[in-house]
Amino acid sequence: MKEKSVKSKIVSTAWRLFYEKGYTETTVDEIIEQSGTSKGSFYYYFRTKDELLNSLSQVFDEFYEELETKMDPNMNCFDKLLYLNYEAHKLVEEQINIDILASLYSTQLVAIGKRHLLDHTRTYYTLLTRIITEGQHRGEILDTLPAHEITDYYAMCERSMVTEWCLNKGSYSLSGFSKKYMPIMLEHFRIKHE
Repeated sequence: MKEKSVKSKIVSTAWRLFYEKGYTETTVDEIIEQSGTSKGSFYYYFRTKDELLNSLSQVFDEFYEELETKMDPNMNCFDKLLYLNYEAHKLVEEQINIDILASLYSTQLVAIGKRHLLDHTRTYYTLLTRIITEGQHRGEILDTLPAHEITDYYAMCERSMVTEWCLNKGSYSLSGFSKKYMPIMLEHFRIKHE
């Protein structure tokens, strides 16, 4: 596995600390110390601690890159999508502070300009589109819609599950909920072979 960049070290350390200590209790100095980076490096990438909130998409993209290396390339593409959904939602419930997540989602609603969670050049979107396209070519996923439209639907389903979980203050298992309902939400796109 490739070595993490300085920015990646800062981001992953920050989000781990946000989860463990809470956002307000985490200091920039702690992030710098625990990431093994420097103050100059931190301020090169981020003007303030608040800017780190927009880096959650980077945390997820690195996670998706890691998951892609673990997936069996021969797995049915529909099952790959369910696997990614379950693992991502497990990450959310185990490593992302729900209050920060809720704040991030709400700021994305009113953000002016680029919304990082909707950036279609992210690893998240490119990986999903690649899997769906492969599934369409293998006759595992419906091909009556373009792959990018199915990707957008998938992303909408994931976000709705996370939003509902946040609204319920994490009172149930997000990954368990996803395991039960994501197959139902995607069933229309599955091609079953008798």
